[in-house]
Amino acid sequence: MPVYLPIADFPVDIFLLLALGLAVGFVSGMFGVGGGFLMTPLLIFLGVSPAVAVATVATHITASSFSGTLSYWRRRAVDFEMAAALLAGGLIGTWSGIWVFTTLYSVGQLDLMLSFSFLILLTAVGGLMLMESVRSMARVRRNKPSLVSRSAGAHYWLHGLPLKFRFRRSKIYISVIPVFGIGCVIAVMGVIMGIGGGFLLVPILIYFLRVPSAMVVGTAAMLTTATMALATVMHAVTSHLVDAVLATILMMGGVVGAQFGAHAAQKMPPERLRFLLGFLILAVGFRFGYELVSPPEHLYTIRVLGSGS
Repeated sequence: MPVYLPIADFPVDIFLLLALGLAVGFVSGMFGVGGGFLMTPLLIFLGVSPAVAVATVATHITASSFSGTLSYWRRRAVDFEMAAALLAGGLIGTWSGIWVFTTLYSVGQLDLMLSFSFLILLTAVGGLMLMESVRSMARVRRNKPSLVSRSAGAHYWLHGLPLKFRFRRSKIYISVIPVFGIGCVIAVMGVIMGIGGGFLLVPILIYFLRVPSAMVVGTAAMLTTATMALATVMHAVTSHLVDAVLATILMMGGVVGAQFGAHAAQKMPPERLRFLLGFLILAVGFRFGYELVSPPEHLYTIRVLGSGS
């Protein structure tokens, strides 16, 4: 059944959009990521303009991440103190990201920047996560300890930074400066690329800050919920690119899918979760690479930029 998308300006089957929202919401709930690293490219491949896709997906990320956060909160798997420190930087990053997004869109460079950014970021992060998870699963088969848990008590340069704080639920004692900085950077990238940033935040918290895997997913989902909610409002006010019809359909599927994903994640080993996430990220990155080198369907397109002359 086709439905017309007023801002994207073309009709699409409503059941296809519901299926996309359900599938990406499942991934969001399982891995504690916003799902934008999948939804934004899928909408672009479907024919939605990159600017509309990024702005609209922020609403889907907000809904699915909020649903996943509730599931992990009920399981006491959210470090609220860590989430608050990340959010302090995330708010600044969200404002900065909206400014960069609006500037690039106004000069007509947003589409190209997004394509190259997705290609480089997704292939790099996906490849690294895939290799690490394979090594981790091999260590588990040989009954060797995980490198993450073995190094959790190690002291390195982060421990020399000031403004230390004890995150009791995560059981780490570390400066809030890197936590604040990570939240800021993740928010900037998430807002500009429409990816939420959770798929970057999860490995950073695990391998950089040594946050226990049991706390990472729910904490990342909570940060994603807050930053993407703010990004949605700011996109709607500044660029007017949020397609309410598209967003509503995606959210309907995303909220349901996130609940099933969060439940499924509790039954799967952490190293296998990281392997699946790395594979998904790498696959989407390769798809963007193909789009950049393949001949375009149309040699040129015409877009109305404004009402002047």
